[in-house]
Amino acid sequence: MHTTIDNHNLNERSLQLLKALVERYVQDGQPVGSRVLSKDSQLNLSPATIRNVMADLEDMGLIRSPHTSAGRVPTVSGYRLFVDSLLTVQPVDKKLLNKVNSEFNASMEKDEVVEKASRILSEVTRMAGVVTLPNREIVQFRHIEFLKLSNNRILVIFVADEQEVHNKIIHTDRTFSAAELQQAANYLNSIYAGQSLAEVREAIVQDLEHNQHQVNQAMIDAVTMAQQVFENTSHEDYVVSGQTNLMDFSELSNMERLKQLFEAFNQKQSVLHLLDKCQHAEGVQIFIGEESDYEPFQECSLVTAPYSVEGQVLGVLGVIGPTRMAYEKVIPFVDVTAKLLGAALKSR
Repeated sequence: MHTTIDNHNLNERSLQLLKALVERYVQDGQPVGSRVLSKDSQLNLSPATIRNVMADLEDMGLIRSPHTSAGRVPTVSGYRLFVDSLLTVQPVDKKLLNKVNSEFNASMEKDEVVEKASRILSEVTRMAGVVTLPNREIVQFRHIEFLKLSNNRILVIFVADEQEVHNKIIHTDRTFSAAELQQAANYLNSIYAGQSLAEVREAIVQDLEHNQHQVNQAMIDAVTMAQQVFENTSHEDYVVSGQTNLMDFSELSNMERLKQLFEAFNQKQSVLHLLDKCQHAEGVQIFIGEESDYEPFQECSLVTAPYSVEGQVLGVLGVIGPTRMAYEKVIPFVDVTAKLLGAALKSR
């Protein structure tokens, strides 16, 4: 997902200077000069000595000098070394933790809980909060009904888990009678009820491929209709809040860059692909700048964590902001919010 920077060639002085530089730049947003760094690093080194160390860090690709300033700023590699080896994570304040936990009202539906988590991430970090909707792969199929409409259209009503009712209109190659539709529903309910949607979809494909010579036409018709119903149930969406917060950061305020970011949020497909990578990894994941391999996020970092119920990962949540973010605060807050969201969903 990212390249780990080997810090064995850096002595303690160089690492401490890099840490001080990153922290100062995150705080002020201005290139950091040697005089400022000599005060922050607490190493009692002269600005001249610090300039030499900074030159070495620049040769290693860990910092760079913007054209308009004599100071230095971290590169993606510098941020990566800082996050992996030098970061001192701050625990989430207990008052904030209790406040966030209280935001998940017991009367909320599942989708409302997900939306609330997205808003909480945005409001606390002052960046963009994103949460994927719970993965429908693990939802259990309970019951299905087919109702005849005009022009070979059929309204499908299927129940997932205990209370989720979904409607979908499908088109068929021929006209079915009400009796045929009832027979199809009875067959599907008797065969697939209690299985997850992923299992149902896989079984349907296998039934169509292998059992056509062993079952009658009515069963084939039932499975064919069911395939239309369940073929897209695994599609995930996400909720994003606070995109306009990104306009407050000077490094993202370029109108063309903002346009790319907002278009990415609206198109969703590539962002979902990126979030999917995070969902299938353990713990907090961090993409810094070009590590995402996604052009609109070249100046951004994405900090994510999966959320789960009873050990089953349902989705992923995270914060999108500039590479110049307070990682020591954002990382633990994303992690704890994922745990609180999982707990809130479990209670439902």
